[in-house]
Amino acid sequence: MPAPHGPRRARIAFSDSAAKQLDTITSEAELHALDRALVVISVDPDAGELLPGDNSGPRLRQYVDDIERVRLVYWVTALKTVVVVAFIEV
Repeated sequence: MPAPHGPRRARIAFSDSAAKQLDTITSEAELHALDRALVVISVDPDAGELLPGDNSGPRLRQYVDDIERVRLVYWVTALKTVVVVAFIEV
C-alpha cells in the first residue's frame, strides 16, 4: 500500500526583476531566511495578506516574516499551482 502524500506544494517561479534581486543575495543567512519564507508560501499560497488594488490585474499578496526579516510580494495564478514572486526584500 503506497504511503499517503501530504498536501501538494505550489511551484515557485520568479519574475525577471525578482531573479535579479535573488542574484544579489550573497549571505547564507539571507538565503536561509528567504528559503524559509518560500516554503511557507509554497505550502499555503494564501499565507500573505492581500495588498490594496483593483481587479484589473493579478491580486498582489505580501508575505512578511518579522523574525527572519523577509518580505515577499507575489501573486498566485488562477489554478493556485504557481506562485510568482514579484519582489524580494531580505
